[in-house]
Amino acid sequence: MKMDRRTFAVTLLAGVVTSLLAPPSEAQVGSRARNVVLVHGAYADGSSWSEVIPLLQRAGLNVTAVQNPLTSLADSVAETRRILAQQNGPTVLVAHSWGGTVISDVGDDPRVSALVYVAARAPDAGEDFVALSSKFPTMPVRAGIETHDGFTTIKEDAFLNYFANGVAHDQAQVLYAVQEPTAATIFSGRTSAAAWHTKPTWYAVSKQDETISPDLERFLAKRMNATQVELDAGHLSLVSHPKEVSDLILAAAGRTPAK
Repeated sequence: MKMDRRTFAVTLLAGVVTSLLAPPSEAQVGSRARNVVLVHGAYADGSSWSEVIPLLQRAGLNVTAVQNPLTSLADSVAETRRILAQQNGPTVLVAHSWGGTVISDVGDDPRVSALVYVAARAPDAGEDFVALSSKFPTMPVRAGIETHDGFTTIKEDAFLNYFANGVAHDQAQVLYAVQEPTAATIFSGRTSAAAWHTKPTWYAVSKQDETISPDLERFLAKRMNATQVELDAGHLSLVSHPKEVSDLILAAAGRTPAK
């Protein structure tokens, strides 16, 4: 059926109006987030984000740190989903270390506009991450892990020298004192999803990491096609380099980092 110029113009205008009135897509909504949810990793608690949180709050973001139970992947996923359910509007989901396993599984939540990995695991759905990581160098912290009653902790010397390398000694000792025992079985848990396939993703590699191989971190960032930065930091870059980490989170939230 042929359409004259006037009919075509009216039809085109109607389409434009419909497009303008339609609800924004998830990607459009995610371009400027209101909230940030932070997920800590193994051998830590929510206080590990204490240097990053005030920087995000000053930028006007609502920030919540998940108190990750570290008893099982299922428990950590459930707690993170509970916190996500309380968010009003687009939310950047951020993880450090083992917490990357959690946000990979949980990040398919429609509230999540972007994912940020900080020296973090990033498994594919159903992937044996232990087998993947075995293809990369074993890092020094491994020798300091001990197991008691099914839970693992890091010995003090290994914690201070390898897990918290680059962190001021007094601050590292406080982090050691509050380290959360981590279920020995938690690292073999497999995700049912990999949200980084569909969500915009950022990754901060720690070049001096003695816990997760920096080359593994680079591999993960490349595999995810993440916006990547490299920090001259150890594993706890969120403690030693909070400005750089918060700037990356702000970029993922569609905010301009503070100068």
